[in-house]
Amino acid sequence: MPEIRYVALGDSFTEGVGDDLPDGRVRGWADLVAQGMAAASPDRVLYANLAIRGRLLDRIIDDQLVHALALEPTLVTFNGGGNDILRPNADTAALFRRYTEVIDRVASAGAQLVLISGGNPTAGLPLGSRIQPKGDMLNELVARLAGERGVPFADNWSDRELAKPAYWSPDRLHLAEVGHHRVAARVLATIGFDHPAFWITESSGTTDSPGLRAELAYYRRHVLPWVQRRLTGRSSGDGRVAKFAEWSEVEAPSR
Repeated sequence: MPEIRYVALGDSFTEGVGDDLPDGRVRGWADLVAQGMAAASPDRVLYANLAIRGRLLDRIIDDQLVHALALEPTLVTFNGGGNDILRPNADTAALFRRYTEVIDRVASAGAQLVLISGGNPTAGLPLGSRIQPKGDMLNELVARLAGERGVPFADNWSDRELAKPAYWSPDRLHLAEVGHHRVAARVLATIGFDHPAFWITESSGTTDSPGLRAELAYYRRHVLPWVQRRLTGRSSGDGRVAKFAEWSEVEAPSR
C-alpha cells in the first residue's frame, strides 16, 4: 500500500504551542497538515513530529535531523531560527548557511523537503522593531535559496493577515488555533493538497489595544519568565521530548 511518511522538524511553532487541546496537549499546524493529507490522499499517512519548544537552529539540525532521516521519510518539513533571532547577538548569515546543509542532507536521503517560515509576531512583542529586520533578512535568504534549489517554501512570515493580533495566543509569540489552521492550509497548498473545507483559516475577530493593567499583566506572565530563562541559561524545552518520536498512522479529520 502506498505510504506518505511525513516528519516535522522545528521548535514551538512546529510542536504546536498555542493550539491547546482540552487534555493539555498541543496540536498545531504540522498535526493538521498530516490530517489534511490523510483526508485528501488515498495513500496511508504516517506521521512523526520531532519538534521541541525553545530549540535553537543548531540543535534542531544536529539532534532532530539525524533522527528524522533514520525514519526514512518521504516528506520532511523544516522550520528553525525563530528562537535565534529573538537573541540580540543572532548571526543571520550563519543561520542561513545551516539551511543549505538541511537541503543537501534531505536530498541525499531521497525525501521531499518543504521549508516553512513561521508567522511574524514582532508587531506585538517588546523590542519587536529590533527583531523584525533579522526575521525579514532570514526569510528573504531562505526564500531565495528555496527558489534556486527548487525546494517548496511555505512563506508565513510575509503573510500580513497572519501578523494580525487575532491570530496569536495571549503570549503574542505563538499562534492561536486559527493561526495554526491558516499555516496548515498554506503548507498543504504548497505540497499540492486542499485543506478540509470546514477548517477556519481566517479570523473573524478583532483585538483591541490592551490597557495599562493588561499590559502589565502580560509582562508579568510572559515577558519576565522569558527574561529569567535567558539570564539563567534555561529553555522552555528543557526536559521535554518529541511528542511523536516514532511513526503513528493518521486518520482523516472529522468536524
